Amino acid sequence: MTEYTPSTDDVQQFVKADLRNLISKMTFDEKASLLSGPTWWTTADVPRLGIPHFKCTDGPNGIRGSSHFNPTAATCIPCETALGATFNKDLVKQAGGLLARDSKAKGDSFLLAPTCNIQRNPMNGRASLVLAFESFSEDPHLSGMLAAAYVNGLQSNGVGATIKHFVCNDQEDKRFAVSVQVEARPLREIYLMPFMLAQKYAQPWAFMTSYSRINGTHCSENEWLLKDLLRGEWKFDGLVMSDWFGTYSTDLAIKAGLDLEMPSPTHWRGPQLQHSVDAGKIDIKDIDARVFGVLQAVQRAAEADAHVVQQNSQAEAYRESPEDRQLNRRIAAEAIVLLKNTQNVLPLDKTKIKNIAVIGPNAKTRTVSGGGSAYLTSKYVVTPLEGIQQAFKGTGVEVTYAAGCYGQSLCASCILHAP
Repeated sequence: MTEYTPSTDDVQQFVKADLRNLISKMTFDEKASLLSGPTWWTTADVPRLGIPHFKCTDGPNGIRGSSHFNPTAATCIPCETALGATFNKDLVKQAGGLLARDSKAKGDSFLLAPTCNIQRNPMNGRASLVLAFESFSEDPHLSGMLAAAYVNGLQSNGVGATIKHFVCNDQEDKRFAVSVQVEARPLREIYLMPFMLAQKYAQPWAFMTSYSRINGTHCSENEWLLKDLLRGEWKFDGLVMSDWFGTYSTDLAIKAGLDLEMPSPTHWRGPQLQHSVDAGKIDIKDIDARVFGVLQAVQRAAEADAHVVQQNSQAEAYRESPEDRQLNRRIAAEAIVLLKNTQNVLPLDKTKIKNIAVIGPNAKTRTVSGGGSAYLTSKYVVTPLEGIQQAFKGTGVEVTYAAGCYGQSLCASCILHAP
């Protein structure tokens, strides 16, 4: 990738540019370069024509930034399962606004979120109730309405949403090869429903395809899914990108409507692209359509916040405000679901409490985010034990901690004593 930093004038001119006219001036190699990410997080730029690139980032519950191993600290908001437990669209929209502000501080124009796959299968490592960090709910309507709120919060604050994983990303075993066999009715009423609602009420700037197949065809090269349904029936007008290393062909994916192969290095859109054109497998109009999708995404990002697009190669920064910290605390509070409150025990009357026992190893853990695309370094962490100790500090109440039973011991006991 070039070290191109566009000027303010370059970005402003690009925002006003006629993209189809711009495509007509591009060489084949320049077009090809735009169809795959040259780095882990960015699209390509074309300095000759003043075309900048955009930068994207993970993840669903905080803006990690560019580094997997030494990320700039971020505000860690409650995971999407917790957001789902709030049943509060307005609050989820505000969470999207917080994430947008943090995205801009790290030079990111697109967030690879939200995830709105259905939490029905414990084999789904991205959305399982065991790990519980990347999806809203097992309910299609709730997932879709909250995904729409999340997208509106992001995009109304100038950061594009990349809703994922389209569609039926429901297990991690053989994630690149598995074929999800699903009939038309449950596909539409359950698995596609959250994406359809998000498209109807929020119009995400981008969709990310699933690693898997549905009914035998990979999602990233599924013409019915991307062309007929998404762009045809649902009238989606935006960017379709692959999940990372989730592209499996050159001609099939381009003809189906996959605009962007991510990440670098390209496996399918380098020399293979020219070879496919020479062999008559791809028409140049198919390539131009995919180039338009990428350029339109860059243009939308530049129009929303030209400064972020211009300065996205600068050092990433952590930002914080008292208002956002209070918002984050409110989200966490509303995510708590009280199942039963016999005899109105809660809230506790501090004047009548003498001793508090805190039991369980998780009371002292500092794990606040999931793994994979949800992993980040939180700027601060307050464990449950620390929070309780702080709440009763100076009151004379004695707080006692005991580890109790560790999870691995419980699992081993269940296995040994299973019938």
